[in-house]
Amino acid sequence: MRKALRALLTLLVLIGTVSVGSASAGAATAAGTDVRDRILAIPGMSLIEEKPVEGYRFFVLGYRQPVDHRKPWEGTFQQRLTVLHRGEDRPTVFYTSGYGLNTNPARSEPTRMTDGNQVSMEYRFFTPSRPQPADWSKLDIWQAASDQHRIFRALHRIYDEEWISTGGSKGGMTATYYRRFYPRDMDGTVAYVAPNDVNNQEDSAYDEFFATVSTAECRDRLNTVQREVFVRRDEIVARYEAWAKREGYTFETVGSADKAFENVGLDLVWAWWQYGSESDCGEVPPATATTDELYAFVDEVAGFSFYTDQGLEYYTPYYYQAGTQLGAPEFATPHLDGLLRYPGIYDPRSYVPRSIPMSFDRKAMRDIDKWVRTDAERMLFVYGENDPWGAEPFRLGRGSEDSHVFTAPGANHGANIAQLEEDDRAVATGALMRWAGLDAGASAKRKAAPLAPYDAKLDRADKADRRMLRP
Repeated sequence: MRKALRALLTLLVLIGTVSVGSASAGAATAAGTDVRDRILAIPGMSLIEEKPVEGYRFFVLGYRQPVDHRKPWEGTFQQRLTVLHRGEDRPTVFYTSGYGLNTNPARSEPTRMTDGNQVSMEYRFFTPSRPQPADWSKLDIWQAASDQHRIFRALHRIYDEEWISTGGSKGGMTATYYRRFYPRDMDGTVAYVAPNDVNNQEDSAYDEFFATVSTAECRDRLNTVQREVFVRRDEIVARYEAWAKREGYTFETVGSADKAFENVGLDLVWAWWQYGSESDCGEVPPATATTDELYAFVDEVAGFSFYTDQGLEYYTPYYYQAGTQLGAPEFATPHLDGLLRYPGIYDPRSYVPRSIPMSFDRKAMRDIDKWVRTDAERMLFVYGENDPWGAEPFRLGRGSEDSHVFTAPGANHGANIAQLEEDDRAVATGALMRWAGLDAGASAKRKAAPLAPYDAKLDRADKADRRMLRP
């Protein structure tokens, strides 16, 4: 159907071209065929910048969106997006990190695998894509899905081949929520390392993860150094405060350097597994390490700057959503008994300015989970075996059709299709290619190799989604 509509559109363009004089015909042809002109002809679309990239056209764009999709007449804001244009005869991948926007050319794994176009969207309320004044009640998963829906409908006039939505971490969650509210827009979805916190009050899965991940030796080494960090709390906090004063960092949101330290310290083991590797356990310092060594280790793994006002500011939209709809994990730390001073501080409410009201909606994630189990079609979920966020994954049910959940052995929060075991990788690749309207059989013969060769400039991991609740 899409190809038929595209053929009809081409025919209409040709008819229009020959029906006017030769001078105006040339102008009409240029306007009708240049992708930049066609994109900018979309109502509400504006060009911020076009950047050169070999083999593509790359546009940084602004798109006028309603602040409230239920009441579009009440105001608009400018939302940023990018288009990495490969060709109108190629499939299109709709990517979002669920955070801000990378304004440099880059490809997600599905984009490279399909050799397709890529549309990337900045999530609402991440600056500068924030309404002014900011009505935070308009930051929810339905409003964000509606942003994607309008962008898809606008660009589908140009890119009318198959579309695949994707993202990692919060981006994977975003891709899933989009499909739940607008299930007919996309031909398929690849959601990487997407947590599914159905019941925000029941987080025993995280305790089980930390009790079983990797080896007992590695777990004990991490727990021991984490405890030692808290034992030397006063000395480390003094250094932390001196550094913050010297660099101009403040702690008004969390309350003090000591409270910020408690959050950083609690992040330590989680952060290690989220982006670390079991093979690096030998590099974890022992309890006998100097305070300088401990301080450097904590800063490298968890980051002392993050819980400052300046570090938290960018992530305010994420923490707002974690505390109103998405949920946030809690986990037991019996090895830190007697060392923690602020019960309940490890919570999204602690990281959002008090001037922004928050109220948790317990039904939001339950609705998403139910839809995935009963109505999801053409969904692929990829998790990492050693990623704590995978402790509460999406699961399929009897109503899920043509969908898959795979786990990459030994992988962390950067897990992808390429890291899956061979049989799983073949199934995942075949499904993606089929959903994208490509020859899945040909890809299987090539051992699931991407259609586009690796490009060091385009295929670097996107750092925008590296910070969920932790590094």
